[in-house]
Amino acid sequence: MSKKLLSAIIGTALLGLTAHTASATTLESVKAKGFLQCGVNSGLAGFGFPDASGNWSGFDVDYCRAVAAAIFGDPTKVKFTPTTAKERFPALQSGEIDMLARNTTWTISRDTALGFLFRAVNYYDGQGFMVRKSLNVKSALELSGAAVCVQSGTTTELNLADYFKSHNLQYNPVVFEKIEEVNSAYDSGRCDVYTTDQSGLYAVRLTLSKPDDHIILPEIISKEPLGPAVRQGDPQWFNIVSWTHYALVTAEDFGITKANVDEMLKSSNPDIKRFLGEEKDQHIGKDLGLDEKWAYNIIKAVGNYGEVFERNLGSGSQLKIARGLNQLWSKGGLQYAPPIR
Repeated sequence: MSKKLLSAIIGTALLGLTAHTASATTLESVKAKGFLQCGVNSGLAGFGFPDASGNWSGFDVDYCRAVAAAIFGDPTKVKFTPTTAKERFPALQSGEIDMLARNTTWTISRDTALGFLFRAVNYYDGQGFMVRKSLNVKSALELSGAAVCVQSGTTTELNLADYFKSHNLQYNPVVFEKIEEVNSAYDSGRCDVYTTDQSGLYAVRLTLSKPDDHIILPEIISKEPLGPAVRQGDPQWFNIVSWTHYALVTAEDFGITKANVDEMLKSSNPDIKRFLGEEKDQHIGKDLGLDEKWAYNIIKAVGNYGEVFERNLGSGSQLKIARGLNQLWSKGGLQYAPPIR
């Protein structure tokens, strides 16, 4: 090998190393700008919704705040980017947002073709149908020939087509990009049926001009595991977002709440001490790239998983959605966190 060729190879390698070093991780970028940029729904009650003053609330919004608390110890260090179903993925791919928390279904194509990563399922859902009571329909199997309002760019649109085809039913899709457009079209009578995730139907019904005139049919036609998503290629960031969810679930498992988390710092239980960053010489937070009080900061900011659920979707909200599959594993549900140790 000539000295000239060797020098060229070494130069190329050093250039690549320099470029790699200069490329900041997501955590480094978030810390540098001083806030988390979180993609949320443009307006879905219970999940992501701004009031007249621009103050955001919702289940997914609280997840954004929880991640901000884990990083900064401050849940207010987050900015929200409202996205439509079509806008959410390009926003994440381009780096416009640091994470997506927008009632988004985990599918294989989103892991592979789109290059995202999901792991923590924060809401187990399924697609359903809402109709006017005046139609006297009791089952989705009675909907042949109906006009169905649906949002484009969603798994909902694909599931709808599969369901009607598999049951040899005809339907007329009435498709819109923005959820506000779908809501308006259904409320004005442009379609007979509204289909989306069942949790979304409860939220949409609250916004209709006459909510009591509408019923949600019993059929659940799909599995919709919803959760936050991040870009591939940054395992540290993936871990931070995933373990934020697991911290929320673990806290509920331990009986740690927003109200009692300071008292629980005195616990003699080694699992709780480790979880709250009170164990001597522990390095769980350091391994994540966070402070050892990362989990404590999350619970102090938003409470545990059950509190987040009940406040936004459950008994403490207008939606009054039962926990169902989203109960803890110890209560017959699917919410289960790996050990934090």
